[in-house]
Amino acid sequence: MRAIGKYIVLNDTKEKVVSNSGIQLSAQDVDEFRYKKGVVVAPGTDVTSIKKGDKIYYDKGRSFKMMIDGSSYTIIREDDVVVVGEPDSYEPPLL
Repeated sequence: MRAIGKYIVLNDTKEKVVSNSGIQLSAQDVDEFRYKKGVVVAPGTDVTSIKKGDKIYYDKGRSFKMMIDGSSYTIIREDDVVVVGEPDSYEPPLL
């Protein structure tokens, strides 16, 4: 698979979000966040700062799903990426 232009193909990842007080949020609560986490499967031909395998956060309102060869992928544009990479011990703060 090869993405064209400024498009990026992602696999969404499920996040385990724990509050500062130790309460784990449900999957439904995490889905309410505006930004989601994903792993880059294929950056487009014109994407310059993101490579395959990067962990990113993106604006989920600007994404769409697509079935490719029987698997579901998320498609975004490079402009919709807000964070690239993260330390292993990073846990996103509660909003």
